[in-house]
Amino acid sequence: MTGRDAGLVVRALGSRLDLATRQTQYRGHAGQLAADSAADRYDLVITFSGDGTVNEVVNGLMQVPSPAERPALAPIPGGSANVFARTLGLPPDAGGAVQRILAAVAAGQQRKIGLGLADDRYFTFSAGLGVDAEVIGDMERQRARGRRASAAAYLRTAVRRYYRTDRRRPALTLRVPGQPPVNGLFMGVVTNSSPWTYLGSRPVRTAPQGDFSSGLDLFALRRMRTLTTLAALGHMMQSRSEELPGGRDVVSASALHELAFEADRPIAYHIDGEYLGETEAVTFRFVPDALRVIALPHAGRFLGTLFGPGVTRSMVLDGCAACLLWDKSRVV
Repeated sequence: MTGRDAGLVVRALGSRLDLATRQTQYRGHAGQLAADSAADRYDLVITFSGDGTVNEVVNGLMQVPSPAERPALAPIPGGSANVFARTLGLPPDAGGAVQRILAAVAAGQQRKIGLGLADDRYFTFSAGLGVDAEVIGDMERQRARGRRASAAAYLRTAVRRYYRTDRRRPALTLRVPGQPPVNGLFMGVVTNSSPWTYLGSRPVRTAPQGDFSSGLDLFALRRMRTLTTLAALGHMMQSRSEELPGGRDVVSASALHELAFEADRPIAYHIDGEYLGETEAVTFRFVPDALRVIALPHAGRFLGTLFGPGVTRSMVLDGCAACLLWDKSRVV
């Protein structure tokens, strides 16, 4: 995103909403601002950021104890992948997303979505342990050195990491209530929606029907052989596939309400594309109807009215302070 992008977004939103703006200053700041939004009597929090800042905002909103007082959320794509916003059905460009959000607000359209909960942290679309988290960690280090994130950079990084990661000693054990444990896993991905991610404009799906309301879906690998991995990825990139990835080296399941991973050594871990370091155990739970979002509903479903007559008060949170995106003096 650029300063010009931010100016256009602020002007478009400000022309239709009673808009206040806030600029994040440090990691975790977005969550604090979101948690304060209910006390400030905002109806809607709008993010113009990537998925990492959206995750901070969601966790801040979930600190508001009363669902009735919890502001709704509307994400404008401002990062590299923007998985959450795109999965909600919003256009990948900021201008198109703003127009869709404004139309939804004017029509009084909202959705209630479920969230994943990893120990005490909520996530919107995915969490992972193992090589996918290692790739995200590599990408974050590259961005810290000033390199631009892109689909091509992600592919190069994923290939390098695949051949550097430990593919001989599996570390993970999967536990699902009521089922025997599954030992000897190299990686595990837990999703709250589908797709898992995007490779450019192409969705990558670990489950066919995840829609923020059906529970958590699981994908894990018993082996990290090249042919096994390529076959699983090929299946995930078949956009019309209606089956879970399969094979003797693949573990998959859908519509789970609880599961846990344990590791016999520290293993890389991410939530919503944000690298969190290493962990040795994490429990996942599905939290239904946790959050309201402003977006045109899927499959023609109309899911109720959020806004009544009058002007909606909204707050914008920015995920890129270096761009000074919400400096009011620069908004004409």
